[in-house]
Amino acid sequence: MLSPRAQVISRAFAFGLAAWSVTMAGRAEAQVRIGVSAPLSGPDAAFGQGVRLGAEQAVADLNKAGGVNGQRLVLVVADDAGEGKQALAVARRFATDRVGLVVGPFGAGAAGLAMPAYAEAGIVAVTPGTTDPGLTGKGLWNVFRTVPNESEQGTVAGAYLVGHHSGQRIGIVHDKSLFGRGLAEIVSRALKAAGQPEVAFETLNRGERDVSTLVARLKRARVEVVYFGGLAPDAAVLLRALRDAGVSAPLVGSDGLLDPAFPQGAGLAAEGTVMTLAPEPRRLPEPKGAKAPRTAEANAVAAQAYAAVEVLRQGVEGAGSADGQAVAAFLHQGRPIRTILGDLAYDAKGDLKADPRRPTTLLQVWKRTPDGRIDYAGNTVTP
Repeated sequence: MLSPRAQVISRAFAFGLAAWSVTMAGRAEAQVRIGVSAPLSGPDAAFGQGVRLGAEQAVADLNKAGGVNGQRLVLVVADDAGEGKQALAVARRFATDRVGLVVGPFGAGAAGLAMPAYAEAGIVAVTPGTTDPGLTGKGLWNVFRTVPNESEQGTVAGAYLVGHHSGQRIGIVHDKSLFGRGLAEIVSRALKAAGQPEVAFETLNRGERDVSTLVARLKRARVEVVYFGGLAPDAAVLLRALRDAGVSAPLVGSDGLLDPAFPQGAGLAAEGTVMTLAPEPRRLPEPKGAKAPRTAEANAVAAQAYAAVEVLRQGVEGAGSADGQAVAAFLHQGRPIRTILGDLAYDAKGDLKADPRRPTTLLQVWKRTPDGRIDYAGNTVTP
């Protein structure tokens, strides 16, 4: 039996332990965790770094302003490598760790596989990069995005081709990705609807360096303009190969060409290339003490990730809860969400509502500047 003094010490220790436990529980409850699923490795790592940096900056800024509902925001960052199976593994890990809110995934393949798992786990996700219309066409309750879906880009590109290249022989090439193939198919449907079907529908493998066989087929088809669904490095390879083969057909593409790798790889051949893209993305200021400036790829998506955090934060605030279902229900009401990109509002599928004051897709052309560079900034094309 404990002595009276030992009993007093024991009771004091038990009381202190209980108080510590309550304090720690309170601290845990005073956090709202947001997962980030991004390609921090692999071919899209430069974009993934932009997602991570944008989300980190948003959380830092919002916490300085008081967090959400008296709670601090905390990021849980995971590398999905832009690959479906790894993104699914990240989704399962977030579910196990009870992370109810997610920024990402960034790519269409990763998002397509992971989003149903998030829905099953009660997790709401805002992608800062996936434009695949099929993602919001599956009837999932939990999916939102900060970018317009690619059906609009494809429709605008198709209208441009019909209007500016009427009667010409149009070829279509894509890189076999969900993103590239989806765009190519939308453009193809637009051309057929206008009575001007493409004369060639071809593919290339992402990262392929020798496209001479493909170019030979396009040359035999006597293409006069080419639409490319894919990313900048492959577009540059294709364009240079076309010029080397004596094919002067201009290239039309998407925001996948919004990358320094395009003019660097294509050189002067890049001049005249038209692309569909959202209005100029806002560039986030470089954080103080940054070791190196963000790359152009990171800058292109950092503001989207920043806005995704803002959407989730205001969803939590509006719902009065960090529960995924409650947050999604609030966002589906279509109320304007104030973000760094402007006011965003969502429809029942999780797509952005059209705002007549804010066009979501522009046409811009790469041109040579007086100092010899190839740039697109400010070079808007009439649809």
